[in-house]
Amino acid sequence: MSPTLPSNVHCSTHPCLQAKLSQLREASANARETKALVHEISIIVGCEALGAGLSSKPGSKAKTPLGYEFTTTQISPSTISLVPILRSGLGMLEAVQTLLPEPVPVHHLGLFREPTTLEPVEYYNNLPYHAPAVGTPSNAPNENASELAILLDPVIATGGTCAAAIQTLKEWGVKRVIVIAVLSAFPGLEKAANEWPEGVDIWVAGVDESINDRGMIKPGLGDVGDRLFLTIGK
Repeated sequence: MSPTLPSNVHCSTHPCLQAKLSQLREASANARETKALVHEISIIVGCEALGAGLSSKPGSKAKTPLGYEFTTTQISPSTISLVPILRSGLGMLEAVQTLLPEPVPVHHLGLFREPTTLEPVEYYNNLPYHAPAVGTPSNAPNENASELAILLDPVIATGGTCAAAIQTLKEWGVKRVIVIAVLSAFPGLEKAANEWPEGVDIWVAGVDESINDRGMIKPGLGDVGDRLFLTIGK
């Protein structure tokens, strides 16, 4: 019997998505095919995630080519950031940018798993004004933080990297985080979902039940970053 997912985790049942995920699992998929499949999967999962996580509101007046006036539609919240986790999150970026009606800031987070402990290590962070100024109260809101951060993390295995990214975004001052992922192992998914349950929703194409002793998902789909950037065997 499959374990019960946390209430803030949403696993897609879209049949086309499941078929594409199956294609992505295959070792025979080359870098070009891997890139295309990650992009297509991200569009489908992203549609579901943003459909549930965003809302629309009336905007300004405009005219159609025939001269008729209409009220435009805007999305809410008004401040959104995309946060891909380097490297593999870059493979999802264009898909989610395509879905959003207007360009939004992209803030990169660089995290890797230490090979021995499997604990996350941050090596890059370009969130604006990440460190508060001296003398700033710890509970003061960060005016530079977006209301919503969309975190792009293709594979959630141990969950340590995703949980660390969520904590970083929470400390930055976002009000909500939507995580979009391609595949997760249940233990890692549970860890990430429980990092900030009231502020995070995770949307994923598929969930496997376990990881191996190297922290890789079984059966999984390998190291997505290596497959995207042809660095297998580094």
